[in-house]
Amino acid sequence: MTREAFSKIVLSIPHQPGCYKYYGANDELLYVGKAKDLRKRVTSYFNKNVGNNKTRRLVSLIERIEFTVTDTEHDAFLLENSLIKHDRPRYNIELKDDKTYPYVVIKKEHFPRVFLTRRVIRDGSEYIGPFTDVGQVKELLGLIRQNIPLRNCNLNLAPRNIAKGKFKVCLEYHLGNCMGPCEGLQSEADYDSSLQQVRHVLKGNVGEVIKSLKMRMTELAAELQFEKAAVIKSKIDTLQNYHSKSAVVHPHLGDLDVATILSDEGNAYVHFMMVRNGGVIYASTVPIEKKLEETDTEVLSIALDRLREKSGSNAPEVVVPLPVDVTDKALRITIPKAGDKKKLLDLSLKNAEIYRQEIRRKAMLHTGERDDVQALEILQEALRLPALPLHIECFDNSNFQGAYPVSAMVCFRNGQPSKKDYRHYHIKTVTGINDFASMAEVVYRRYKRVQEEQVSLPQLVIIDGGKGQLGAALESIEKLGLAGRMTVVGLAKREESVFFPGDREPLQLSYDNPAHLLIRRIRDEVHRFGISFHRQQRSKGTFKNELEGIVGIGEKTATELLQAFRSVSKIKTLTERELTRVVGAKKARIVYTYFNE
Repeated sequence: MTREAFSKIVLSIPHQPGCYKYYGANDELLYVGKAKDLRKRVTSYFNKNVGNNKTRRLVSLIERIEFTVTDTEHDAFLLENSLIKHDRPRYNIELKDDKTYPYVVIKKEHFPRVFLTRRVIRDGSEYIGPFTDVGQVKELLGLIRQNIPLRNCNLNLAPRNIAKGKFKVCLEYHLGNCMGPCEGLQSEADYDSSLQQVRHVLKGNVGEVIKSLKMRMTELAAELQFEKAAVIKSKIDTLQNYHSKSAVVHPHLGDLDVATILSDEGNAYVHFMMVRNGGVIYASTVPIEKKLEETDTEVLSIALDRLREKSGSNAPEVVVPLPVDVTDKALRITIPKAGDKKKLLDLSLKNAEIYRQEIRRKAMLHTGERDDVQALEILQEALRLPALPLHIECFDNSNFQGAYPVSAMVCFRNGQPSKKDYRHYHIKTVTGINDFASMAEVVYRRYKRVQEEQVSLPQLVIIDGGKGQLGAALESIEKLGLAGRMTVVGLAKREESVFFPGDREPLQLSYDNPAHLLIRRIRDEVHRFGISFHRQQRSKGTFKNELEGIVGIGEKTATELLQAFRSVSKIKTLTERELTRVVGAKKARIVYTYFNE
């Protein structure tokens, strides 16, 4: 749809909350969105400054626009969610990972069986899950069978069949694993109480089961049935051992969900965890394809709703790194700054990063970049990096004969130069030539911008220049609160030794080590990029300064003065005699007179 065509219908769109739908050729639904103000939101797609290619492509395909007004923005969110699930429009984001994770089913039948399945059949049975770790859920079912007596046969235990005496108890009854409902030795009410314990265990609430067993153990002990009480005590110990093994946070946090997001240009990775009674019982990272220019807030909001629904979560609280808009308005949204919940967020983010790196690694291997992967793996091992350095940035200062300082940063992704991410810097806050202060300035400017744009940080930052420049760079990183978020090392210019913060001796890699060759390649690239930028600026006259504007003073004399005294402001304070020692009496007189008229 052209802007001219849109201008004819824009006045019919109200300034009210609601949902809008874009249709293409053959009445294909392309996109569904929600808005607090329909006209403002829809108009934004047809602005001249829309920079995203996917958005421009969508707009070019629009043939017709429909909208539905709602009473509130919340109602618009609910309607959008329903329409996307029903129609699956091409340009709305979608969860790409549709693996069939296993569920534990409590079958809808008399004396329900409990077993593992990957097929969800809408027959009224109760499904708990999904579980991402098959080994863990099998261990859980084994734990349940050891401690909660349930039948595992396929008999039709309808009351009329039991009354007719069709069945006889099997070995499981004699082993104590079943209470014999097939012969009417256990009532359905009693069996249902066992099922309730199963539900507690599967949902991570082992404490409720332990509490019930302790009560039963006390009753048996009071009745002097010490052998039976000892059996119950053994079951309690087993459950407590399992709970302590699975707990990774403090029990006082209660039931909550945790969700974090990492974003690239076209994809996002949402990690979702369910915490129940102090233990993480479910964790999964889901890749999401961003169809348009969706923000992290929009992506996380949609993903969180779907993941909670898919996992059957009813936790009253969700811990997230940024504000989200969810359908359940009773849900408490927490954005922690410190404490146990912040540690949970960090854990979730770490898992999302690991998943993203694995996706990238597989993509690199698939495209045949095995040598790059190997070099990165060797570099990770040599520098003891916590993650594969798929994203590396390197900084270097450059000047001309001690004057005119500039800085450069190059970026390597997946072991290859990412030239669209290269940056060069004019030094703005430093007077004269000061490599340390210049490095501190450009590092601060770089990662301040990264924070503002909410893009991913590199796994490795290389500071070309040794300990002094490394220390200056670390000061800027600490000011931004990024200490520990990425590994920062210094590179000695002569020996190509790698310095770590606080280490007395550098790490010296062998000359033919692939990691060493990669570091040399990155260093050579930042030198090339910095020097070429410096030459380009000189050729454009960018470095023409106040000294060269003095009649009778050329570039050579100006350079000599700056090499000796570092800055024009310093030269202004000098005596004629001090200037003479550098450039001779005649030119010293010209400079001194110019600044002291």
